[in-house]
Amino acid sequence: MRITAVRLREVTGTFPYTGPFWEERLSRPLDIYPEHRADPREWWLPEQEGPGPYRLRQIFLEIESDEGVTGLAGPLTRDVARVIGIQLRPRLRGADPLAIERIWDELYRWQVHGRKGVVMMAISAIDCALWDLRGRWNGDPVHRLLGGPVRTELPVYASTLGYSLELERATALARQLVAQGFRAQKWFPRWPSSDPRTRLRQTVALFAALRAAVGDDVELMLDAWMSWDWPFAVAAIQELAPLRLRWIEEPFLPDQLEAYAALRARSSIPIAGGEHEYTRWGFLPWLMRGALDVLQPDIYWAGGISETIKIAALASTYGIPLIPHGHSVPATVQLLAALPEPVAPWVEYLLKWNELLQFFFREPVQPVNGIIRVPTQPGMGVELDPAKIEEERELDWEE
Repeated sequence: MRITAVRLREVTGTFPYTGPFWEERLSRPLDIYPEHRADPREWWLPEQEGPGPYRLRQIFLEIESDEGVTGLAGPLTRDVARVIGIQLRPRLRGADPLAIERIWDELYRWQVHGRKGVVMMAISAIDCALWDLRGRWNGDPVHRLLGGPVRTELPVYASTLGYSLELERATALARQLVAQGFRAQKWFPRWPSSDPRTRLRQTVALFAALRAAVGDDVELMLDAWMSWDWPFAVAAIQELAPLRLRWIEEPFLPDQLEAYAALRARSSIPIAGGEHEYTRWGFLPWLMRGALDVLQPDIYWAGGISETIKIAALASTYGIPLIPHGHSVPATVQLLAALPEPVAPWVEYLLKWNELLQFFFREPVQPVNGIIRVPTQPGMGVELDPAKIEEERELDWEE
């Protein structure tokens, strides 16, 4: 079998939502600058024409073979799609799509300046599409190809990115999530004040209200999204300790390994991170340095299925759980179904994000009562729904 085509399909459809979809953005490292801190926008939101529904435009990768089997991955950012179209597509044509490890290694060795960032994200998407193709060709779900199923159901924690942080609305949502069966939920505090003392008071007030709303038996997590400095982090872990958070996520920029290690050494709250790290070589120093309590690679960013399963094996030798970032739920579910619960205990489900990321799928992979049942269809278990695609074009970037 050989790869005959590598297609980048840009599809457009109507996202049936008429009100403000995104209520609050997360904190960002750029917020140290006043003009960025005051900016409420998110660059990646769908387009809205007047008061009506949104227009959603997304890019999907399809890898076709000469045996009529096609692998799917996506949605992708335009930057990732451009790297695939210009740099990587020519190297895929004619390759054996079942030789996934060989293809990954060739792309990695060829892109010596792309070991992280957008190029590795492009390699990750290709890898996931190839695993989907292999599963379809074999007639098996990906988790079976990886040695599973170890589990047929996976516990999920809810991520509330994009929801309001007003105390009344936040606590109402927190109680609603508990009623829906979620036993853990993550929040993303962001405050426009330039005064760190004010931001800390607001953060503590939010999590105190959330703890009171959900009780002691529900896990709460905090995602700082790389926006804290050292003094704020030290003060925050001290003030938040009585609220028994499950973890604080990404307090610092990902290059500040020593700051993570120092914070973990003095924190009574576990420290999570790795969403913006790449490959087993990137994660090894974090483990050797003892900088994290939880590893969070994203399968669509850190190297695909092929590499994330290696990261999971590496983490397990240190006894550190792997809980992947929730950008790529269908792929994450297939991987975690092939791993024991102590190695990978939870799936992250970004509530609003997944309304967008899985919109064009015929059967989105969604939790019910806080649990995702692992799809058993061949490949990743998802297909594009032609009924949702109103316009499409093929992106034809070439060398």
